[in-house]
Amino acid sequence: MGKLNIGKPDMRKRTAKSLPSLSFRIDLDPEGRIGPGKIRLLENIETCGSISAAGRAMDMSYKRAWNLVDEINRICGRAVVERQAGGKNGGGAVLTPFGVSLIARYRKIERVAAGAARKELAALKADIGGVRKIFRG
Repeated sequence: MGKLNIGKPDMRKRTAKSLPSLSFRIDLDPEGRIGPGKIRLLENIETCGSISAAGRAMDMSYKRAWNLVDEINRICGRAVVERQAGGKNGGGAVLTPFGVSLIARYRKIERVAAGAARKELAALKADIGGVRKIFRG
């Protein structure tokens, strides 16, 4: 089983009022990890129906998006995305059942970890808030 590590916070959807917050990644092997960026890419593939559109939604090139998908496949030892044969607009991509399960499991672990840390994060926020007031004077 992987190891839970605290990673960089996802600042995209956080506001000053919601900080501090918990963000994490799961180390699945010494060289491979799954974190919020890779999970967001998979969610975007599911929503957009293509690797290239999912990458664009994250300001990422197709090559970078494909390399990340390939890395996830390698880390997990099985495919998370299947390419679809193209029509007039080219091909697309869909998540495999394992890809869908990977997102669901990651999000559930994320919710459980956030719930477990909520009280301590609130205490940290209170501690930091008092310190900020002193320094702003």
